[in-house]
Amino acid sequence: MTKALIASTAVAALLFAQVPARAEITAVGPGEGAVDIVAWPGYIERGETDKGFDWVTEFEGKTGCKVRVKTAGTSDEMVALMNEGGFDLVTASGDASLRLIAGKRVQPVNVSLIPSWGTVDERLQNAPWHTAAGVHYGVPYQWGANVLMYNTDVFKTAPDSWSVVFEEQTLPDGKSNKGRIQAFDGPIYIADAALYLMNTKPELGIKDPYELNEDQYKAALELLRTQRGLVSRYWHDVMIQVDDFTNEGVVASSSWPFQVNLLKSQGKPIASVVPASGATGWADTTMMAADAPHPNCAYLWMEHSLSPKVQGDLAAWFGSVPAVPAACKGNALLGDEGCTTNGFDNFDKIHFWRTPVAKCETQSAGCVPYYRWVTDYIAILGGR
Repeated sequence: MTKALIASTAVAALLFAQVPARAEITAVGPGEGAVDIVAWPGYIERGETDKGFDWVTEFEGKTGCKVRVKTAGTSDEMVALMNEGGFDLVTASGDASLRLIAGKRVQPVNVSLIPSWGTVDERLQNAPWHTAAGVHYGVPYQWGANVLMYNTDVFKTAPDSWSVVFEEQTLPDGKSNKGRIQAFDGPIYIADAALYLMNTKPELGIKDPYELNEDQYKAALELLRTQRGLVSRYWHDVMIQVDDFTNEGVVASSSWPFQVNLLKSQGKPIASVVPASGATGWADTTMMAADAPHPNCAYLWMEHSLSPKVQGDLAAWFGSVPAVPAACKGNALLGDEGCTTNGFDNFDKIHFWRTPVAKCETQSAGCVPYYRWVTDYIAILGGR
């Protein structure tokens, strides 16, 4: 088990020692006619953007469950939508999944009712971001790194450091990076600053970018305040970021492989890299709402989502890594080298998103909890 997973396990134990498991569904009945899903953009496609990418139409035909999707640009938005209710499923990242479990907004998933569960990557089956006290609260969907996206007309050679988005400097085209970079519009981005400091200022003693003491946290905030003067826009809408790289002169930013793939498909001079120092990332889980209106359709979708065809097509579309390794071979869209290209072997190098908590593994005096990340990052976005 990696250090990151050990730390996540400790966090889960602290958060959920008192969370009782609800009774699991014991059988899947006929579909109710619909399933409502909160998802990241690009995660659930029915061929409307590209006819080659459609993993909804066949499911609807087989099950009679109409798939209705509400996209969300940040984990905080996902949590807010799930708190409102009315949804069946959510494709939650680790910085949302633990909050949803602790808040009792999702219910245990009976994996014995999901025939394809045994095909899930063993590294994900018992991951601490979707299990609590040995109880499963979801089905792994996809995972990957937050990449450094860059314009290849500006960077003839791939940048080897996140410094291009954190520190003012002259870029290879002879112009400053000021006003030409972006940063993610979400409090969890503080971890990206902490990861950068973990590698550039070892004297701070940061061991985990999600477990920061007061001094480490202050240093991360100061770095982000400095970055504020360089950022042209904080992004969370993927299409706006695509437009900014196309029309607004943005040349470098943290991003998702989805935007990289989309821009490259449009012939734009775009590439991405995970710098040697590593990256934050996401391991997303399809979780079922505690009061899901359509539980049978929800279970049918979770099983469908683990199909090697769905997993491979989605990985090809989003630039992510399948939760089902069998999807890595024989998929016409992904190709046999697609999983390697998308980072299948980088699992242990990624610091996966998770919710910061006060009681943590690496700090004897405790860590700065997530509610402060939220308020302080809002202040930074406002120039304070």
